[in-house]
Amino acid sequence: MNYAVAYYTRSGNTKKVADAIAEVIGVPTTDISKGLSADVDVLFLGSSLYAFTYDPSVEKFIQENASKIKKIVSFSTSASGNSTAKFVKAAAEANGIAFYPQAFKCRGKFGFMNAKHPNDKDLDEARDFAKTVLSKLGE
Repeated sequence: MNYAVAYYTRSGNTKKVADAIAEVIGVPTTDISKGLSADVDVLFLGSSLYAFTYDPSVEKFIQENASKIKKIVSFSTSASGNSTAKFVKAAAEANGIAFYPQAFKCRGKFGFMNAKHPNDKDLDEARDFAKTVLSKLGE
C-alpha cells in the first residue's frame, strides 16, 4: 500500500504529531499547501480545531486531491482536546473517499493553555495509533 502523511498547522502542534506518525510509517510529511504529488491508498491527514471547527483549507485540500486518495485516517490537535474527525469524515465522504473509523487526537498548546502539549506521551500515543492502523490494514 502507498501511504502519505499530510497536515495543516498554524502553531506547529499538528506537525509534531504528523512527524511521529510518519516516523512509524516510514514516509515524509507534507504540508497540505503543497498538495499530493502521487496517488495514495491511505492518507493520514492531520488538522487542528480552531473555534470549534477546522480550517477551510483542509476541506479544499481534500477536494483538490480527492482523485488521488482512497482512504483518509484523521488525526488532530486542539486546545480543548476535541477532534476534527467529524469534519474530515464529512469532507472525505462528500468527495467519495473512504474514512478510517478511528481517529487520533491530543491536546495542543494554545496561548497559555496546554503549554507542554503535544508532549512525549502524546507523540508515543500517536506512534501507537499509527502502528494499530497499519496492523488493522494488514501491514
